[in-house]
Amino acid sequence: MGKNDERIPKLLGIFLIFFAIYLFIAFTSYLFTWQIDQDSVLRFSWSLLFQGDMEVANWLGRLGAIVSNLFFYWGFGLPSYIFVAVFAILGITLMKTRPTISFVTPIWYAFLFLLFSAVFLEFAFPNSDFPWGGAFGDSICNWLSRFVGTAGMIALFIFLIIGFITWTFNPNYNEMSTNSVKYGFSKFFRNLLSGKIFQAAPAVKSATALRSRKGKNPISAASENETDAENAEAPPKPVQVTNPELSLTPEELAKEEMAKKLEAAKKKAKPQALRMGDDALEIAAPEPEPVSEEPAVPAPDGVQSKLPLNTDLTPAEMQIAENNQIHTEPYDPTLELSSYEHPVLALLEGYEDSKVEIDRAELEANKDQIIETLLNYKIEIIKIKATIGPTVTLYEIVPAPGVRISRIKNLEDDIALSLAALGIRIIAPIPGKGTIGIEVPNKAKQIVSLKEVLVSDKFKRAKMDLPIAFGKTISNEVFVADLAKMPHLLIAGATGQGKSVGINVILMSLIYKKHPSQIKFVMIDPKKVELFPYAALENHFLAYLPGLDEPIVTDTTKVVHTLNSLIIEMDQRYSLLKKAQSRNIREYNEKFVSRRLNPQKGHKFLPFIVLVVDEFADLIMTAGKEVEVPLGRLAQLSRAVGIHLIIATQRPSVNIITGVIKANFPARIAYKVTAKVDSRTIIDTGGADRLIGRGDMLLSYGSNLVRIQCAFLDTPEVEKVIDFISAQQGYPTPFFLPEFQGDDEEHGNSGVKLGDLDDMLENAARLVVQNQHGSTSMIQRRLKLGYNRAGRIMDQMEALGIVGPSNGSKPREVLVFSEPELERYLQDIKTRK
Repeated sequence: MGKNDERIPKLLGIFLIFFAIYLFIAFTSYLFTWQIDQDSVLRFSWSLLFQGDMEVANWLGRLGAIVSNLFFYWGFGLPSYIFVAVFAILGITLMKTRPTISFVTPIWYAFLFLLFSAVFLEFAFPNSDFPWGGAFGDSICNWLSRFVGTAGMIALFIFLIIGFITWTFNPNYNEMSTNSVKYGFSKFFRNLLSGKIFQAAPAVKSATALRSRKGKNPISAASENETDAENAEAPPKPVQVTNPELSLTPEELAKEEMAKKLEAAKKKAKPQALRMGDDALEIAAPEPEPVSEEPAVPAPDGVQSKLPLNTDLTPAEMQIAENNQIHTEPYDPTLELSSYEHPVLALLEGYEDSKVEIDRAELEANKDQIIETLLNYKIEIIKIKATIGPTVTLYEIVPAPGVRISRIKNLEDDIALSLAALGIRIIAPIPGKGTIGIEVPNKAKQIVSLKEVLVSDKFKRAKMDLPIAFGKTISNEVFVADLAKMPHLLIAGATGQGKSVGINVILMSLIYKKHPSQIKFVMIDPKKVELFPYAALENHFLAYLPGLDEPIVTDTTKVVHTLNSLIIEMDQRYSLLKKAQSRNIREYNEKFVSRRLNPQKGHKFLPFIVLVVDEFADLIMTAGKEVEVPLGRLAQLSRAVGIHLIIATQRPSVNIITGVIKANFPARIAYKVTAKVDSRTIIDTGGADRLIGRGDMLLSYGSNLVRIQCAFLDTPEVEKVIDFISAQQGYPTPFFLPEFQGDDEEHGNSGVKLGDLDDMLENAARLVVQNQHGSTSMIQRRLKLGYNRAGRIMDQMEALGIVGPSNGSKPREVLVFSEPELERYLQDIKTRK
């Protein structure tokens, strides 16, 4: 075997080609099986190669799973396919016995492209479970994002792309046109396919390079051309250049001639003084030239002609015109807080330990039990199918012809008894299907984590204004809804069934999806302990009245002021929409972003405002009509201007969820309740009393009723996300709502002087509120007063808003529902005196 034996590089080339094919198959298999094999091969050790009992799904077995995991997870991610191309091309080069030294430059370019792609893909797909850029791309991307920020990374990528194009093609930006761009791209792809992109630059110089040689000796220019030609792959004959301008095209010569004429015209122009106030502004105004009969020569590309200055404009108009010329790009509301980073999914728990396997035996046993129970009542079915959910399994049955649906519906308790299960719910029939559904709770229930819901493509690709990831349906599909289309949400259920967790899930869905400039939260928490962690987001996501001690509203008086302030904000937004001739907030913001609205006329970017009330029943008990009336007005009118309400209560009774509330809250969530009447109060139908609790809920959305297992979010996870956001720079000042001044006048609502109130008014008011019966005869009888005095006290209570107007022979309506509310109101009257 000689020293220059050609068989060795050929064998090495064949090995590299087969190795490239092996990597290609392993990498392709990894794209489909990485989730299955990752737990087995995540931590590499040599013992993995010899574990015969380890099962993997990779098409090339354990070695394929280990190798692909090393390249993808611990290496460079999806750009690892570049190794396949490099090994294949190098193998072909060795098989053809070509010199390998010519392959050094392509390897260098491929290596740079590998690094760039890994970092770029990790930046383009953040918070993804799939290793798009591998460990290298993830670490470099995280370091760069903390070092230069998101905007800095975008600028860096643009710089690298433009730098690559400039280094590879050396384009002439002065002569850039549409045809040259098209030619440049077609040339790029031809060179990429032929491999010439990695070779040395050709000897043909651009017109810019030839122009730079003006003033040089023609012989030296020719010698440079000869030197360049010798280094080219196909050396052309050297060209003797005697005048560099001869190498220019006629178009370039015409452009240079036109540029010379424009330069000469500028030198002839005389300065002219324009007085603006007390300051003199000198501008260059060319003298009028005689009209020539020669046709006007159009200005060449790249040469901008100076427009004459209109001296009739005022300084303010000139400033506006200048601003319009500068700001031609669309307005970006996130630029004011451009360094903001969305929270990462790693802050949330996955709860993988709670994943349970599907028990096929349990499914078959339940099927047989359902069929047997129905046959006991002489009900035959044709078909039965099971759909497995996280906590509930849906059995769809097709009854035999002639079987009434009502007979199956009436057997709800009998089927629950035979299955020994709690919370059997029958859907007869299932909307849109010719089947009857029987929902049976699973014995082993699965926790639906918020992390797996947010990572789903359904939430990531949601084209919604305010997307909310509630959880998973009984068909194990992620359910995402748009709060902007609901447009308000009522949440009700018994204590401890998951309402507060559901509110946290809604808030976290919006926080993960939206920028602080796009959404603001107004939080009302009478319990004072549920929403207090969000106070740390004061300068990011919260909105409240100026002058409050804390951003989370807990005091009843401040709640009333906050609701009235939201009404003022709503009216102001409607005025802006009227001026902009827009129907809703989306159209208005689109016009503002495209700079079709003038900020100097009061226009501004309008963020969505979401009002969250954690315990509505307590507000009704303590404030009554003072809360219900502004809430009703907000619910009726605020949708178009981007104000949405989320109200939660644990007392779903008719005196809490009144007709005004139900009429304006078409979207409602019912958690488990104790009685069927409560279920009908919330969602106008039964079913909520059959839920199993722990986040099991029914969402009435439009004409649909969907059963969902709400995602679980623990308090430590909420605190982690809030700490992540609060550690970042926020706005200098919070988002303040318009100020609202209460009624501090001397007179009441109907002109009653506070000093003329009867001494027995307080006792009469307490009597009326205690009995919820506004009768003059009752006051006369109980307080032992004359009829005229009792009637005068009743008129004063009507003027103060304690009772309603006279209703003939019937008792007056009592407008105050509880004694604490009355005592607070009477105390306010005393302070006014």
